[in-house]
Amino acid sequence: MALRSTQLDRLRGGSFDVLVVGGGINGAVTTAALAGRGASVALIDRGDFGHFTSQESSNLVWGGFKYLENYELLLVFKLCRSRNRLMKAYPDNIKEISFLAALDETSPYAPWFAGLGALGYWGIGQFGTRAPRLLTAEKIRDEEPVIDTTDVRGGIEYRDAYLIDNDSRFVFSFVRSGLEAGATAANYVELVSADRHGDRWTAHLRDVETGEEFTTTARVIVNAAGPFVDDLNHSWGASTDHRIVYSKGIHLVVPRLTTDDHRRVLAFFDDTGRLFYVIPMGTRSVIGTTDTRVDVPFTEVDDTDRDFLLEQINKRLDLREPLTKDDIIAERCGVRPLVVKTSGGDQKEVHWTSLSRKHAIETDRRLRLVTVFGGKLTDCLNVGEEVAEAVESLGVPLEPDLHNWYGEPAAATRTEFYRQAKLIRLDSLRTKPDVEPLSDRLWRRYGRRAFSMLEAIRDDPRMAEDIMENADYLRVELHLAATTELITRLEDFMRRRSKIEQVVRAEDIRSSAGLDEVAHILFGDDAERRLSEYLAG
Repeated sequence: MALRSTQLDRLRGGSFDVLVVGGGINGAVTTAALAGRGASVALIDRGDFGHFTSQESSNLVWGGFKYLENYELLLVFKLCRSRNRLMKAYPDNIKEISFLAALDETSPYAPWFAGLGALGYWGIGQFGTRAPRLLTAEKIRDEEPVIDTTDVRGGIEYRDAYLIDNDSRFVFSFVRSGLEAGATAANYVELVSADRHGDRWTAHLRDVETGEEFTTTARVIVNAAGPFVDDLNHSWGASTDHRIVYSKGIHLVVPRLTTDDHRRVLAFFDDTGRLFYVIPMGTRSVIGTTDTRVDVPFTEVDDTDRDFLLEQINKRLDLREPLTKDDIIAERCGVRPLVVKTSGGDQKEVHWTSLSRKHAIETDRRLRLVTVFGGKLTDCLNVGEEVAEAVESLGVPLEPDLHNWYGEPAAATRTEFYRQAKLIRLDSLRTKPDVEPLSDRLWRRYGRRAFSMLEAIRDDPRMAEDIMENADYLRVELHLAATTELITRLEDFMRRRSKIEQVVRAEDIRSSAGLDEVAHILFGDDAERRLSEYLAG
């Protein structure tokens, strides 16, 4: 909590070049890009970083194969290029993965035609992945026996990428990058109002935790509020060419369904002709997503959603027992903020299935305001660069972009970490089955910060012990998180800095003997209150 207190002190009465409102992927990457180029930046979010749309994704980094249906070739090219950049910049966090699409009698495309599409996708993606394959039904059955191939005509295998850890942790990596470059960032800080006076904005802020109100000023505001950008712009009288409409999507997390869940996504067309997937999440599988038009950004999973996905997957997999609601470990539900033209009429007039996850950035020179509409994880680096360009056009001087505000540490730093980890026999300190080596996990999650963990483990081997029997997190990770990851509420760690809530049933978390220690490491004297809040939530 000390780090957050320091950030709040910097916000109170602060004067910044840029105030970024919204700590999802767009706001986080904007903060990192601007701070990395020498701007003084403040980032705020009324909740935790990555707590809304950015924690409900499919954890995929992909070029949008399905967008070929609507001939959005330029968008697919840009997304594939962004995917390739991210894979190169984050080789330990973002891995290439196979998508095996089984096409049955109800699929809208024949296997040969889908194969041509996969070949074109590979080419548009500048051959940045392994080549696609055309598969017979027999080959699909041999490679993935869990698929019911009774009505399968054939299929294709193509390649994209996925986040090994969770989406909101990836978002937080940009917040950390911004902090390390000198940015100020505080979660649970609400923008009450903002007014333009002369050449600066005066923002009235409220600490959601304490109710304290204070002000800060900035030359430029970046509206990165995701599904809420329109409401903010309306409050400032900003006129824009774009607006947001909402599409609800859900995922169900269940026990692992495939024979090798670590390297393959299964893809199917549902009964409505829309693609859905079985996506790896460690020892779990994630089924989704749906696409439902909604009028508000606040959504939840209902029985209709659950029944639909369970019915669709049970039709297409040869499971020993059909999946039921009792198999659901966790659920993910959020809205996609989709971009449409303001002149496009009412939301109901939008051709829903044609909307993609493109982004649009608008600059209001009168107000010194930049708005980010839409977007997705795959396109985040482009968003950061484009917002930086827009901010610079508004008179905020920036240093040359050295591309040092994103990506993993240099290969030599990685080599040194593994050398030190080997010296203390880090990977021999655990015997749990079906888990990755500790050295791989700590390096991927923490990068340079992982060196301090090695030192702590050298001093006290108990730091390398798992702190909860059902979750794969070490005691030393909690100590580092408490001081460096702006954790304000217990959910911030359980759901976003980690993915414990997504892979462990809620009842098992609540009954875990280690949960009390987690709270005490994170919050010290305030542990009992934070734990009570969490258990009551």
